[in-house]
Amino acid sequence: MIEVRPGGRRRIDRVLAADYARDLDRLPMPTLRERRNEAAQEETDLSYLRRLLHARIDIVKAEQQRRASGGQTRVVDQLTAILADNALGPATGLGRYQKLEPSRAGEYRRRAEALVGDADLSDVTSLSDDKLAETLESYREQERSVSKRRREVQAVVDSFNAEIARRYAQGAASVDELLESERRQGPPSGEED
Repeated sequence: MIEVRPGGRRRIDRVLAADYARDLDRLPMPTLRERRNEAAQEETDLSYLRRLLHARIDIVKAEQQRRASGGQTRVVDQLTAILADNALGPATGLGRYQKLEPSRAGEYRRRAEALVGDADLSDVTSLSDDKLAETLESYREQERSVSKRRREVQAVVDSFNAEIARRYAQGAASVDELLESERRQGPPSGEED
């Protein structure tokens, strides 16, 4: 479960703090953008973790189905099809285009990451039926927790985007100011002018 610690130093603690998105109309535009970008990075990281959990859930379910049907094809031989079914199936949740790459995962994700990377759970064919069911429930519980936090972070991102859009619509901010600010900062590392 992903816990949010009031006053914590992790990014999720900051982004979901009660005062992070309070009084947005009083924040300077650079602060709005900075906080919006920080929240968007948190959303990207949570989305990545959620996708990892979905893949593990699909693999465990495929092994359960293989056992129930008496199939002889090993799950590892079906991996491409299993993972493609999830990628090609109907989308669920609030999927959004994300141009950010997942950053280094923080400490609060260690339990879910430990589940995903647990060598004992990686070989689903070696697990008993009971352990397989327990593993599936554990992955689902973690996925529900990650999804809940992701929705909360998306609401924060949306509130910053709405305030920024409001300022542009009312003329309180201009694209020229944004471009000038970005010119003063220079190109992001790794990019040329």
